[in-house]
This record gives sequence, structure tokens and C-alpha cells, in this order.
Amino acid sequence: MLDHIGFPVTDFARSKAFYAQALAPLGYRILTEVSLSDDDDDGYAGFGPDRPHFWIGTGKPLIGRLHVAFAAPDRAIVRAFYEAALAAGGRDNGPPGLRPHYHENYYGAFVLDPDGHNIEAVNHLPE
Repeated sequence: MLDHIGFPVTDFARSKAFYAQALAPLGYRILTEVSLSDDDDDGYAGFGPDRPHFWIGTGKPLIGRLHVAFAAPDRAIVRAFYEAALAAGGRDNGPPGLRPHYHENYYGAFVLDPDGHNIEAVNHLPE
């Protein structure tokens, strides 16, 4: 079981705004921010419902596509995540729906974040 995950982003302010909006339906919000400059253009931001579980920060951008899946308590939250992520500037990478090739009740939605990483919300329960 992971305790937390973090990765660098190419535009800290843009990604911070994207994740703040996209993760809000999942109950995630910015809980910790560390600025490394006077203009707040670089640093780290930790998101979570109760403590930081998901971190973004400045640094050398990743090469390739990262995949992060967030657990959603129900299918409505998966849909809300998808809509919020698109409204925040994310790009569609798979609308909300069943993915029975994973398993019978796998209900997920996929968006690409500002750096092209595949971000998902998923629920595994029957409707």
C-alpha cells in the first residue's frame, strides 16, 4: 500500500490549479504548500482529504506518461471528477463508464493532465 506519491510538473501554477479543481469531487484539496521562491512559481503542493497523499512539484519533467488512479466512493463521484478535470483544462482520455476487460464492476474515467499524464478516478463496486 502506498503512503503517498509525487512527481514534477512543467508548470507548477497551472498544474496546481488543475489538480485543485479536478480532485475536489474526490475530497482532495491542497493541504500543504512549500514555496521555493518569492514568486511562488516553484515549490511543492500536497493534496489529500486529511493529509497529503498526492504531491506535485517543480523539477525536471518526467519523460513518458505517468498513470495515477484515485479511488472514488461511487460512480457519481467518478463522473464529477471527470467533469471537473475537463473544466480545469484536462483532456479526455476515456469518459466515465464500465471497463469490463479489467473486471465486471470496474467503473472509471480518464483525463490527461496539463503534462499529458493519465489521471483516473475509479470505483470497483456494483452500482
